[in-house]
Amino acid sequence: MTSDQPVLLAAVSLLSALHMGFLARRVGWSRMKHKVMPPSVTGPAEFERTFRAQQNGVEFYPIFLVVLWISGIFCNEVIAALGGLLYIVAREMYFTGYINESKKRLPGFYMVICVLLFLTVMATLGIIQSFLHEYLDVKLH
Repeated sequence: MTSDQPVLLAAVSLLSALHMGFLARRVGWSRMKHKVMPPSVTGPAEFERTFRAQQNGVEFYPIFLVVLWISGIFCNEVIAALGGLLYIVAREMYFTGYINESKKRLPGFYMVICVLLFLTVMATLGIIQSFLHEYLDVKLH
């Protein structure tokens, strides 16, 4: 193993995948609790909120992984990994809040959006800096 391997990005990615699996399991527990048989996605409000919260996480997951890795590789791995951990916390806040009441999802949702925006800005700046250095021989640092 060399020191240039993105171990922090890999660790956060694995943790986020485990968290996504746990959220899917919580949908299964809600199915059992409310007796909602697959493939149905309708039932009591609590089940529907649980299902929707998990689906929202699935919808955002590819975006998260892309901006996590690009910001970590092209900008700063430590800061990107910390952003990734914050994203996982925000995703849990969103999920737990949504199960209880639709409006309670908003603090977690806003935090998710802020983290994604931050990682996107990091990724963009990192790509621009790398492009300028690699193709135009312009060094910004």
